Amino acid sequence: MSLQSWADAGWLTAHTSSAQEVKNLLAVVERDLQDAAQDLSPDWKLGIAYNAALRLCTLLLHVSGYRAGRQQHHYRTIQSLPLILGETYKENADYLDACRRKRNTVEYDLAGAATNEEAEELISFATEFRAEVLIWLRKRRPDWVP
Repeated sequence: MSLQSWADAGWLTAHTSSAQEVKNLLAVVERDLQDAAQDLSPDWKLGIAYNAALRLCTLLLHVSGYRAGRQQHHYRTIQSLPLILGETYKENADYLDACRRKRNTVEYDLAGAATNEEAEELISFATEFRAEVLIWLRKRRPDWVP
């Protein structure tokens, strides 16, 4: 599979990114990582950290020239990771998809379903992932790195 084959299937649409869009997405990531570190419930910490990780996936997809369609938007954005960064990121995509499902549970169905350990693990993951995305971005579009 490739991003183009996903676009051909209607799962992605073409997208033209910009330095400003990258700057804005990174600002959201920074805000969310700072907010997730606050003294909040594990549910909220997990949700905020998930949002930071999702924005990093969004940045990768947008800079690659695509955006996810409306159906299964988060799922497609996350599952594009191995297509963009390589098959070694399949495990990361699977982890983030599990976080997506947990986030949906705590957001819509059940308070108290996330543990502090789960939230802290996702905060740590998103922080490390941010560094990896910045390395990727510097190689691909060094002029867009703030």
